[in-house]
Amino acid sequence: MTNELEKKIQDGTARAAVVGLGYVGLPLAVELAHSGLHVTGIDVSKKKVDAINAGRSYILDVPSERVDALVNKGLLDATTDFAAVSGLDTINICVPTPLRKTREPDLSFVISAIDSLLPHMRPGQLLILESTTYPGTTDEIVLPRLRSVGLEPGRDVEVAFSPERTDPGNKLFDTRRIPKVVGGCTPLASRAARALYGRCIDQVVMVSSPRVAEMVKLLENTFRSVNIALANEMAMMCAHLGIDVWEVIDAAATKPFGFMPFYPGPGLGGHCIPVDPLYLTWKARAEGFEPRFIELAGQINAQKPEFVAQKVSDALNDRRKSLKGSSILALGVAYKRDVDDVRESPALDVMTLLAAKGAKITYSDPFVPEIELRGNKLKSVEPAAAALAAADAVLLLTDHTAFDRPAIASASKLLIDTRNAFKGIDGDHILRV
Repeated sequence: MTNELEKKIQDGTARAAVVGLGYVGLPLAVELAHSGLHVTGIDVSKKKVDAINAGRSYILDVPSERVDALVNKGLLDATTDFAAVSGLDTINICVPTPLRKTREPDLSFVISAIDSLLPHMRPGQLLILESTTYPGTTDEIVLPRLRSVGLEPGRDVEVAFSPERTDPGNKLFDTRRIPKVVGGCTPLASRAARALYGRCIDQVVMVSSPRVAEMVKLLENTFRSVNIALANEMAMMCAHLGIDVWEVIDAAATKPFGFMPFYPGPGLGGHCIPVDPLYLTWKARAEGFEPRFIELAGQINAQKPEFVAQKVSDALNDRRKSLKGSSILALGVAYKRDVDDVRESPALDVMTLLAAKGAKITYSDPFVPEIELRGNKLKSVEPAAAALAAADAVLLLTDHTAFDRPAIASASKLLIDTRNAFKGIDGDHILRV
């Protein structure tokens, strides 16, 4: 059975499904279709499905021209009907895994997707989970559900885990260029998964089990969380000591070994780095292990928005202005440069803190036309000279490349830079935090 599936994947006659057409699923579906496989995207959002079938992309990293070309060739389509998987050979699940309000893992999207697939699955299929989760999810959540409907992994169906590694806005490393880690439940599952990803990913890295693959993703993002926390704590320490942390990092980065530069910011944001370490700490505590180092990093990163808000207040106070009633123009609300994603964005945390203390907040972001802040809808404004000059403080929170840095520095009365975006531009009115 698996040999036949592997052969179909290799010769291009296999038909693939991608469940969840967001930042992870749509780029993967496009790459699989570009490799010559027929791909059906499945999503509960009719808006997304209609966009794909009309040849339109809603993801910045996926040009509509690519989607349109694949749809016109008959290689890509989309549906809200999970019954479509009955005629398909491979299924990749790429749905969100957020946190509950209690800061515990929320696997409801994964469970819902699997339960929606089960009535329509058949022997001979390959199921791959890509959603970031804690080690053991494939074994403890996916496999029992398959067995409950008489599909025995390794006999009737093959199952693997391959963590998503997308980096929105990264022009150098797109879906094809980022190596894919794969762990199958059986050697045959690993072979089939390697054949599938081998069609559209430059390098496929095999590991011994789904648990290892699940842990790989959590290590990657916990590594970043911990090192960003160190950079953020160093920034707060340097501010206390009257030292320019950016100069310190630049000088340290000249060491050709033993140092990797990480940079501070207004906090920690995005759909992975603030969330994934909490999946790991939750699992560790459930197994009786106390992950104190990782939890400390999370606490440090969580302090940074308050630190930035206090620096804004202090800067205004030095100019005989109260934060309450002052007008602040925030530049950038996305969690990182040149993306439209505001999930877990520290910019929103900073703006919320400032608004709660009475500041009048406006914002400018070329990728995010509208946000909600403390129950109020705000629309992005152009960072024109008049708007910059009218603000009591201009606060750079996300360093989009579209921002005209010299013009912003020239027009602002007080400019607070949390990203070192104005490096090389001098002025007594510029404060780097």
